[in-house]
This record gives sequence, structure tokens and C-alpha cells, in this order.
Amino acid sequence: MPTPKPRLEPVVWRPPRRPARARARYSRTPLPLPRLLPLGGTGPEDVRYDAVTDRLLTGLADGRIVSVDPAGADVRTVAVTGGRPLGLCPLADGRILVCCADQGLLRVDPATGRKETVLREAGGKPLRVCSNAVAAPDGTLYVSDASRRFGLDHWMGDLLEHSGTGRLIRYEPGKPAEVVLDGLQFANGVALAPDASYVTVAETGAYRLRRLWLTGPKAGTDDVLLDNLPAFPDNLSTGPDGLIWVAMVAPRDPLADLLHRTHPGVRRALWALPPALMRGPRPTAWVVGVDPAGRVVHDLQRPGGGRRTGKRPAAGYRMVTSVCEHRGRLYLGSLVESSIAVVDLPAPRPA
Repeated sequence: MPTPKPRLEPVVWRPPRRPARARARYSRTPLPLPRLLPLGGTGPEDVRYDAVTDRLLTGLADGRIVSVDPAGADVRTVAVTGGRPLGLCPLADGRILVCCADQGLLRVDPATGRKETVLREAGGKPLRVCSNAVAAPDGTLYVSDASRRFGLDHWMGDLLEHSGTGRLIRYEPGKPAEVVLDGLQFANGVALAPDASYVTVAETGAYRLRRLWLTGPKAGTDDVLLDNLPAFPDNLSTGPDGLIWVAMVAPRDPLADLLHRTHPGVRRALWALPPALMRGPRPTAWVVGVDPAGRVVHDLQRPGGGRRTGKRPAAGYRMVTSVCEHRGRLYLGSLVESSIAVVDLPAPRPA
């Protein structure tokens, strides 16, 4: 049974001017038409490559964690969470960290299917939407909690309200979990620099990537790695060459930006509508690769959705929520699709 909607308390916000790039349907180098790896389930929200098994991992809406042959010939269930798995983090010992939206941070063992709870709260507050996690070489975990006010069933409310209750949490086993960044606008994807000098978190509701420095002269301080994105950033991953890959779940909406500036009452009225009457995001498949200086090295987009014929998509993939790079290919996940999309990575665009 769906939980009641929390009351919306809109905060007036002046978002940066929407860049022209948000209006385009294709990037200059279009995202190649993907081939699909069917999963036997829907909603592969996060896709990760597991070096231990040389396979892909993803979590599905029915609570399963599945292991997938990158060639698409074999899909195996390795664990059942009993919840909604979101972000995944394969560990060097073969186990998997699983961000379960309503159960907190879990650790599962694919060899046995056993699961254990790692983290349920931080700073005296429960993890409301445990979204993403990464593990540093020393075993420290960095975990995003998207919102303290809205559960996963009502994630849209957090974006409409813009009250900034997301958090980035640091957890060293054996110590209390510590909130290291607070006031984030729907804290989402998390990625670690290759040298573990900083961790980046996507603020979906603010169209930006925030960076927390972990080592060096800036340790303990944070800055913005990339601001005023033309779309809503979702999950992040670190590529083999150090690029941060960003899943761009949907283009920015000019009406949403307008309502944030001036119309709290209209936002409350929209929130009161049945979900079926609310306008959905424009279907697109979009990912970008960002270097440590905040420069966009890859920008790949094509229209998403549409009817499918046979095994090939007629109009692509849509609502991309994750992307990971492996051996010259990109593997995409989606909150609404029933497959992993695979594309060959084009050469970087010229500067």
C-alpha cells in the first residue's frame, strides 16, 4: 500500500539560467543506438562492473541483485534483498554493498546469498533513501542519503520542495557514522577519485556535482566540480582513466525552474495531483564524462523511449539512471527499463 504523501513546504530558489544545451535532443556526437541485455525484471537503477567475477551487477525493482554476462548470454540472481536496491558497490573480497532505499546500507555475499545490515542511521537520523555508496582503499565508506523528508515513493516531492535535506555520510567500520556534507539537494550518485583524494556527490535537485576533498591541503573542504548542468544528474561512476561518468536522467524543465523562483502555491497544487496527471520528464538517453578539472570530455545523447521491434530499440533507451565504462563500452541502467543498454564508447569530442 502506498504511503501518504508528506506535506510539501516549498522553498523559493533561483536556479541558474538553463543552458541552451538543455533544449537539444541529440549531442554533437550522438549516443550510439544501444543493444540491450534483457534481465527478466525491471528497473536496473544502478549498473556496476565487478572485477572479481568479470560480470555486471545490477539491482531490480523486485528486490533481486543479478549478475549479468557482459555479452548478455547469462543472467543469475545472486541475492534477494526484500527491498528496493539502488546503488551498488562491488568489494574486493567478492561481496557487494547494496544501498537499499528502505533498509539502509546492506552487504550481501553472492556465494551464499546472505545479507547483513551495515548502516541504518547517521547523526541520530535514519537513512531515509540510502542511494549510493563507494568504498575507499582503507575501507572507509561514503554513502549518500537522498532526503530526510521524502521516501523513495515520493522522491519527486524533494525536487519540488527544494528544502535540501540530503546528506553525504562517512562510515569507518567500528566508529559512529559521520555526516560530512549536509543540506544537499537530493544527494544521489557518489564517485571516488582514482587516487582517493576526493569524493564527488551528485545533487540532482541543484543540477550540479559537489566535491569533498579527502587528502592534501584542501582536505575537509568542499567545492563544486561542475555547476549548472543541462539535465538532472543521477548515479556516478569512476572510469578506468579517471573520468567521472554522470547519468543524466532527464533534461531540465523550464517550467520547473520558473516555479522554483516564484510559485510555492503552484508547487503545492501540483504535488496534490495524482501521479498519473503530472507531466513526466522528456524521454532521453544521456550520459556525460567529466574530468578532474570539471571539463565535459564526453557528451552523448539521443532521444529515448518509443516502440521496440524485435531485439533492437526503435528509439533508444530512456531515463538513464546509471552508467559505467568497461573495455571501451558503456553500460547503462534505467529506473523504468527491463534491460541494460550497451553502447560502444565514441572517441572524445575535440576541445
